[in-house]
Amino acid sequence: MRRLAKHKEEGGADIDLTPMLDVVFIMLIFFIVVASFLKEAGLEVNRPDDSKSDPSDATSILVNIHADNQIWMENRRVDARAVRANIQRLLASDPDQAVTIKVEKGARANAVVDVADAAREAGAGAVNWASAGGR
Repeated sequence: MRRLAKHKEEGGADIDLTPMLDVVFIMLIFFIVVASFLKEAGLEVNRPDDSKSDPSDATSILVNIHADNQIWMENRRVDARAVRANIQRLLASDPDQAVTIKVEKGARANAVVDVADAAREAGAGAVNWASAGGR
């Protein structure tokens, strides 16, 4: 019996995992708390309902973005680089006009953002969004 007890004492070195588990739980809590304070960068867009009236009235500058990313203003196709200049020209006659961007389903997001940025840079006070409906 004595031999068995002596052999257990020599070879059986147990590792206590409690401190390691405490560290893991503290790290988990830290990452959860930090993640709750992080805000991802993005663009929040409130999409209009199709049932609402058409905001493209006479007091608004209308910019259409088709599904193939073509930009149309005043019934003519406009290059993406010329959107800002066209909006500035139209705002010169009435600076209180809003810009309404009508986007068809399938248009790329970067085309939409480029037009919205051009409208803001041109000095538009308000940029409105409209759905293109059933086109």
